[in-house]
Amino acid sequence: MAVVAHNTNDVQLLARLMRAEAEGDGNLAMLMVGNVGINRVIEDCLDFTDIRTIREMVYQSPGGFEATQKGYFYQRAREREKVLARRVINGERFHPATRSLWFFMPGGPCPSQWFGQWNTGRYKSHCFYAPLAGECPRL
Repeated sequence: MAVVAHNTNDVQLLARLMRAEAEGDGNLAMLMVGNVGINRVIEDCLDFTDIRTIREMVYQSPGGFEATQKGYFYQRAREREKVLARRVINGERFHPATRSLWFFMPGGPCPSQWFGQWNTGRYKSHCFYAPLAGECPRL
């Protein structure tokens, strides 16, 4: 069962975002990026108080995803990425992105904090960061 409202265009949009942000690190990394995106739609805290849809999440500005500024993001979603997008829309969660609202790819080790948020772990080149439970209780 879906954890956020969506339509076919939303699935394709999320799939394109997941691919553009993490394809180089494989399917699991793309799923984790999808977790971060879906978490931003679910939660109503910090930088994400006005984000209620997948489209708003993908194109959030400022504070959105760098991939939307690259040409690769605008290529059509492939079926395998749409399958992955549906998995996170339906509520599958993958550690360390389970409660994460942010990620980035540092040149070295993951800092323990990033913009005041705590590191929850690393998967390949991506470091994931989650708010304290009291800050964002819906996650």
